[in-house]
Formats: sequence, structure tokens, C-alpha cells
Amino acid sequence: MKHTFFRWLSMSLLSIFALSCSDDSVAPAEVRDNPLAMGNPSGAVTDPASYTNYLLEKPQYALSYHRDRGTPNWVSWHLSKAWLGEASRQDNFLVDNTLPTGWFRATSASYTGSGFDRGHNCPSADRTGSVADNSATFLMTNIIPQAPTNNQRTWADLENYCRTLADSGNELYIICGSYGRGGTGSDGAANTIAEGKITVPNRIWKVIVVLPAGGNDVSRVTADTRVIAVNTPNTNNLNSEWGAYRTSVDAIEKATGYDLLSAVSTSVQSAIETRVDDGPVN
Repeated sequence: MKHTFFRWLSMSLLSIFALSCSDDSVAPAEVRDNPLAMGNPSGAVTDPASYTNYLLEKPQYALSYHRDRGTPNWVSWHLSKAWLGEASRQDNFLVDNTLPTGWFRATSASYTGSGFDRGHNCPSADRTGSVADNSATFLMTNIIPQAPTNNQRTWADLENYCRTLADSGNELYIICGSYGRGGTGSDGAANTIAEGKITVPNRIWKVIVVLPAGGNDVSRVTADTRVIAVNTPNTNNLNSEWGAYRTSVDAIEKATGYDLLSAVSTSVQSAIETRVDDGPVN
């Protein structure tokens, strides 16, 4: 009888262990995925001859840079819990020395007294996994002249909401960009700053693909996937509610000439890019 009991106990423990291992194996891993997994919106390449559409790939994000505007056209990144940690905001705005020799390289001083914030595309708070990750967001190639209210209220609220989605078990692919010429900062309207070397954008946009954490991300984008597209004027009297500026991916593509989410199947693109998100905003 004693042997039978111990045999039963051993089998029970093995069963529990097996179930535990099985659960671990199917749990979605929080990983750091390719920021360009959903596509390269403008077909940017790392060739100095492509000076209006120059590709820069960092470990933390990828971007298309416009030499003559002194800002990125767009920045693309992945957001999941794997990118979030305890690193503090570094506030160490840095010259990007990876730009080709002879190109204008913005500094923090380029924005001093301009009436515009040094506005991140990929936010500092999206990269808190390490000091190096956070510092990378302060490279000036990730920065645009952004109206203070636009940056500190409307876009800050949207960025916080994105991190809420990531914290609740989702992973996001985010593309942020700007276009046009002329915005209104705290000191009034301006077309350029830094003695004409940096163009002040007229519009700032963002496209966010929301997926439950998992693998094979592009193949998991379906006609029912939530895609949030937002396009705001670069002004200081902006509505604080980012949801008021929701639009469609198609509308942003028409304004910019980009092919967003190009890695997704064309049939799925047709479904998700015409839709204007009406989901929760907080």
C-alpha cells in the first residue's frame, strides 16, 4: 500500500510539472521585434545620394531622414514590455554622428529660443529598458520642432495610452512622422528654426498597429486588427484629446505619398487602412 501511494504521488507531481512546462511553452514571449516589420514606408535606403530619404537603423528604432529639412520624415519602432524597464529619462540630447560627412547635424542648441519643443518621434518613455536605449531617443535625428502644447499634452496622452496597451499584454508597431512647412509655437508662427536649417512641420501624424503579444506578427494582422491613425496640426492651441484627430491610414498615405504597412497583405491593407479607429482613448 505504501509503494502504491508513493507511486501515485510521484505521478501526480510529474503531471503538475508537465502542465507547468506546457503552460510556459505557449505563453507569449515579450520580445524586441524588428521596427520595420510592417514595412519601410518610403523605401528609404542608406545611401547619401538619397538625401531626402536616408535610412538610419538603430537598435531601438529605424527612420527616414531628410537632410534639407534637418528632421526625420518618419520614425518606426516596436513597443512591448520587453522595451520597458527602470531606466530614467536621460535628457542628454545628442548630435547624431552617423549622418554622412558634410551634412548639417542638429544640436540641442539648434532649438534654443525657437518657441518649439525638441519633440521626440520615438518617445523617451518607450525606451526605458536600459540607459543606452533611453539615450538613443535623444539623438537629434529622432527630434522635430513641435509646438509645446502639441508635444506635452495631446501627443503625451497618446504616448501614455500606447504604453498602457503594451502593459496590458499587447505589442505595438508605431510609425510617427511629419510633413508640410510652418507651425505655431509659443512665440508664434515659424517656417524654420536654426537659421533656416531645420524646417518646422505643419502636420504631425502617427499610425499604431495593436496586436496581442505573440510571434509571426505580420501574418497575425487581420481585417479585425486595431489600427489607430492620428494626424494633428503643429500648433499650440491644439485640442488636448488626441481622439479628436483620428483619421485613416489611407488619408495619411495620400498626404505623404508613403506606403504604410506595406509588408501586410494587400487584402488586409484594404480593410484596415480605410477605417477610422473608434476604440477607447484611455
